Amino acid sequence: MNHLTLILKREYLNKVRNKSFIIMTFLSPLILVGIFTLVAYLSNVNSDSVRTITILDESKLFVDQFEDTESIDYKPLSDISLNEAKKLSEESEYYGFLYIPKTQTIDELANKITFYSEDSPSLTVMDDIQDAIQEKVNKEKLQEAGIDPNKIEELRIKIDTNLETYAGRETSKLGSGLKLIFGGAAGYLLFMFIIIYGNMIMRSVIEEKTSRIIEVIISSVKPMKLLLGKIFGTTLAGITQFLAWIILIGVFSIVVTSILGIDPSAVQSPQQQMLEANGSGAEQIAMEVIHEINSLPIANLIIMFVLFFIGGYLLYASLYAAIGAAVDSETDTQQFMMPILMPLILAVYVGFFTVIDNPHGTVSQIFSFIPFTSPVVMLMRIPFGVPIWQQIVSVVILFGTFMGTVWFASKIYRVGILMYGKKASYKEIVKWLKY
Repeated sequence: MNHLTLILKREYLNKVRNKSFIIMTFLSPLILVGIFTLVAYLSNVNSDSVRTITILDESKLFVDQFEDTESIDYKPLSDISLNEAKKLSEESEYYGFLYIPKTQTIDELANKITFYSEDSPSLTVMDDIQDAIQEKVNKEKLQEAGIDPNKIEELRIKIDTNLETYAGRETSKLGSGLKLIFGGAAGYLLFMFIIIYGNMIMRSVIEEKTSRIIEVIISSVKPMKLLLGKIFGTTLAGITQFLAWIILIGVFSIVVTSILGIDPSAVQSPQQQMLEANGSGAEQIAMEVIHEINSLPIANLIIMFVLFFIGGYLLYASLYAAIGAAVDSETDTQQFMMPILMPLILAVYVGFFTVIDNPHGTVSQIFSFIPFTSPVVMLMRIPFGVPIWQQIVSVVILFGTFMGTVWFASKIYRVGILMYGKKASYKEIVKWLKY
């Protein structure tokens, strides 16, 4: 155990003291915050610009239909020809020109309205214009048919179906969306963690193998302890870097907000802008989000996230270490990487395409017990309500498989770490397991 502690400490200190590790620890959050800051700045610049649109309404039906907004300024034209209006808009460098001709019927008008601009107009702008036109045209058609449009609006009923389990617990579409977001984020985070720090373990083993340092170490330390020490040490280094990223992203965001006056969170989609325009609706949605979060089994989610995250990473980390021991350089790792990555990629696909559709279906349940896919699939299933016994069984299988994988990897590690100049094959690795 003393040897294991020393190896763990050595691996951890070697990683955190490495110049590239330190640079990436500080540089990655800086780049991330910088990208969001740039996008926020460009978004603010774009939203601050006012688009001027001229309107020539020969039908006189839309006189009061177009109202100015923060981003669009409508300029009605009158007593002017179509060509003159187009020339005026072009020379004045206005955003666009809307032409509404005079027609005999409303049906003819629907297909003769034209929007002129220098380039292709924004889809958001065109949607706003088309909605305004369509609203007015529909009202005119109803009035022609002798139907009061206001009466129709009064009679219109919005259906909001209540969702409830057989046990009497209320659910909602918003709650399902939040569960999906949590599960997807947890699965994706684990996937990226395995890829980044699994490769780090593999490169570390290859470097020690090529530098012949391992020949000295292996003479006094059992391969199993050496392998576990490298895995645990690199894992702690990865967790340290991950926590540093979270802290630094927060610090850099505060600096950007206070000093530069640019809020990275200011990036808004058209949907978010619509919610803000409808303040009461936004507040209601926020309250519903808080309610749904409070209804989630937070303690269960956190505990299982930690267990599956650690177990899944350790399982794949041992395989990465075995690959590093079997090859002489990173270029030789390709033939072994695909069999390891395939279950992980399959887990992501099953999670996003099967669990979303049916979290308690047969396929979802099977893959949540297979140790190479359970860390991702089970994490995505848990928010939707998985029996505790299934979670415990899956965790036990996962850590049991990890111990077996470590034994398997240490057999490869023991022989492969001392093999030089000979390219390993699957047949050769099978022989090593018999030694």
